[in-house]
Amino acid sequence: MTLTQLRYIITVANSGSMSEAARSLFIAQPSLSASVKELETEIGMELFRRTNRGISLTPEGEEFIGYARQIVEQYELMESKYIDQTTIKKKFSVSMQHYTFAVNAFMEMVKQFGMDEYEFAIRESRTYDVIEDVSNFKSEIGILYVNEFNRKVLEKIFKERDLEFHEILNCHIYVYIAKNHPLANKKLITMEELQDYPCLSFDQGNNNSFYFAEEVLSTYEYKRLIKANDRATMLNLMVGLDGYTLCSGIICEDLNGNEYCAVKLDSEEIMTIGYIARKGVAISLLGQKYLEELGKYKDNVLS
Repeated sequence: MTLTQLRYIITVANSGSMSEAARSLFIAQPSLSASVKELETEIGMELFRRTNRGISLTPEGEEFIGYARQIVEQYELMESKYIDQTTIKKKFSVSMQHYTFAVNAFMEMVKQFGMDEYEFAIRESRTYDVIEDVSNFKSEIGILYVNEFNRKVLEKIFKERDLEFHEILNCHIYVYIAKNHPLANKKLITMEELQDYPCLSFDQGNNNSFYFAEEVLSTYEYKRLIKANDRATMLNLMVGLDGYTLCSGIICEDLNGNEYCAVKLDSEEIMTIGYIARKGVAISLLGQKYLEELGKYKDNVLS
């Protein structure tokens, strides 16, 4: 196994075509195919599925490519610092469920780097994709929640993917609604009072399991339910349809505006928001800085 072969398979995976990858690498396609096949033989597994429509990664290939990317990126960092002696571009990526405060923490981290060269990535995504991103080294950190209902299932998945969950904060459940909502002035809201209003839920796509739901009480029989796939749509539905969602109660008016409020749900349910990371892999300095910014929100948790 060579560094060149790892670079080859990364290019093939990104291209989805052996011929296109060969062109971008400036080598003959038969040579590229032979190199990939040689690597597959050496490691004893098939990395790509080959069809008339092109090629795609096998499940084993998905895992392997994650390690390959990490190795190549680390080598390029060392090469830049010790051989080329050029300025190293700082890199960091995080995937998360739809938490405004987690986005705000990312912004605060970025602001601290001023004119330094960097390449950061933030992905608000579905629960399963957050886990996949960290598992495949696409993101260093993943932000999500666990509670009494989903904990055993998610911890089993974390263990299978060689991931670890670390607690950031614990909070009660709040009803997130527009300030013009008929229930906005209440101090406590019951599920019965919410019956005639649409519950807004983030769509989980093909992995639409109760255990992957971003909202707690996912098994509750909602009378009216609307699924959406982005935060902006959720906010519009709150204003236009008196919709609501269940959340941590941490409000970031700088990002969402001041048209919304959080009212405590009449429930003893607790959700634990934390981060997942690869087991045995040290968090980078950038990752540590991001987690430090996240930790500041412990004081913003409503009682």
